Amino acid sequence: MPMIRLTAPAGSLTEEGRHGVQRELAAVLLRWEGAPDTAFFRGQAWSYLVELPEGAQVTAEDEEPRFLVEVTVPQSALSQRRKSGLVEEVTRAVLGAAGLGAEGALRVWVLVHEQPDGTWGAGGSVVRYADLVALAKEQRADA
Repeated sequence: MPMIRLTAPAGSLTEEGRHGVQRELAAVLLRWEGAPDTAFFRGQAWSYLVELPEGAQVTAEDEEPRFLVEVTVPQSALSQRRKSGLVEEVTRAVLGAAGLGAEGALRVWVLVHEQPDGTWGAGGSVVRYADLVALAKEQRADA
């Protein structure tokens, strides 16, 4: 089950961007993961927005806002091509939510964490990647 977390300095996102970025990031993650667009999978794509207090994030050079996106997926869920597409689209979504253009792309870092099989639990049980793949195939067949 995928999870995505955007950490941003408070006030660095536009009002409109702040209200829509979490769902947009979750949808982007599901799309690149190749999950079916079903209520079940949408409900499992957790998206967090962590806003840092003023002054909590700076660089050695300036105080322009920087954005950290952390993605956690089951190991093997994303090929290198899918990771590249995910990073590119997530970066565009964050820049859009902050009202920034492509020139701000280096201010967005995306870290992809792959959770080893057998180390992810939900509902009181260990969730295995093969089970998720089988469930996705089943839901695609039902659609």
